[in-house]
Amino acid sequence: MDAASRREKIMAILRADIRPVSAASLASQLSVSRQIIVGDIALLRAAGESITATPRGYVLEAAPGRVYTIACMHGVEDTERELNIMVDNGCTVISVTVEHPIYGQLTGQLQLSSRYDVSQFIEKLRHGEVTPLCQLTGGVHLHTLSCPDDGCFERTRAALAESGLLYD
Repeated sequence: MDAASRREKIMAILRADIRPVSAASLASQLSVSRQIIVGDIALLRAAGESITATPRGYVLEAAPGRVYTIACMHGVEDTERELNIMVDNGCTVISVTVEHPIYGQLTGQLQLSSRYDVSQFIEKLRHGEVTPLCQLTGGVHLHTLSCPDDGCFERTRAALAESGLLYD
């Protein structure tokens, strides 16, 4: 398979799967190295494809419903509760953003839409030597949410406020 055909196949796989697809999985499916896939993704992005790298793999940026930003504040121990409130109320947690004193705005892509997605993310926090971005800012952070409608966002906002996780 030539490079152009391989990139077309990558796009077909990403379009067919709403779940993130890892570079290793793509490499296995296409019988090439992970490094080849990373290079192909870079070329596809340069050609204008909206491919996002998440902690679980690559996804195509979906046309969001309504996009909102919400400010939260909590310790690491409340991360799972916060994220579950968001997905339980129908939101997709697109990203988390913090303001760093040296680097400015740092954003991490999350793409969490279900309790399963949240549990996979939390599992990586528990077993990895990683620090969530909110620890860099005393717990203050922003989430970008995709919600199907205003009611979904308002329910989420109210639940976060009731739980003491909303930053006012």
